[in-house]
Amino acid sequence: MEDIKKKNIDFNLDIAQTQTLESMDKIFELVDLVSSVNISCGFHAGCPLSMKKAIEYCKFKNKVIGAHIGFPANFDMSHAESKEMIESLVLYQLGAISAFAKANSLNIEHVRPHGDMYRLAAQNLEFSENIASSIKKFSKWLIYFGAAGEILEEAGKNAGINVAHEVHLNKVYKSSSSIDFDQKNIEDTGLELMRLRRLLNLSEIDIFDGTYSKINYDTVHFSCEAKNISELLNEAGKLITPKPVSYNKAALSGWVE
Repeated sequence: MEDIKKKNIDFNLDIAQTQTLESMDKIFELVDLVSSVNISCGFHAGCPLSMKKAIEYCKFKNKVIGAHIGFPANFDMSHAESKEMIESLVLYQLGAISAFAKANSLNIEHVRPHGDMYRLAAQNLEFSENIASSIKKFSKWLIYFGAAGEILEEAGKNAGINVAHEVHLNKVYKSSSSIDFDQKNIEDTGLELMRLRRLLNLSEIDIFDGTYSKINYDTVHFSCEAKNISELLNEAGKLITPKPVSYNKAALSGWVE
């Protein structure tokens, strides 16, 4: 195995996006393999029962939990331009998931957008700033997870909150180190592990033309929708033991080793 230069990195996973307990049990099997879990807030997906079960399971497994927020079904995207609308959507969902966390003597530590909200935040600075400022209104201590890049960095800086730059092993990247959302996802365990090794050693991601680009990142997202998710996570864990973003920031400050 190559020497790994990146010592601490987070692996994150979305859960509670279903309303059937049987489906949830299959996803719960993956929780042991990551360091952070994003729990759907019963808005874009999931339901109160799935939220409750997810929180309880993550407490049992001692996993860092965060809110997985999104647009509701059939959302009119023209309303995404409204700062007041975005603030309402964000606060509503953070309040819901925090109620379940509080009932279990837990706190959420981060916020990760879903789907169209994630994509828009990666491409539109004003929209990303609206999400960041809404998160801060709820709590200045929450970490905003988003696609790695200048937009996320600027949004966090302008709002005055911490951000976590996220990379995907199954996404196609452009020369700007940004995600090409129009391309089909990669689903090749060997290729994805090669990408992870390069990220860990060189902080580089391969882009569409076969060259490589430097990328600053704090966390790697693993998609439950991928057919190879279990194999990929098991193999990725052989390269590095994931640590949550909160731990990594504490390590950089000298509080932990």
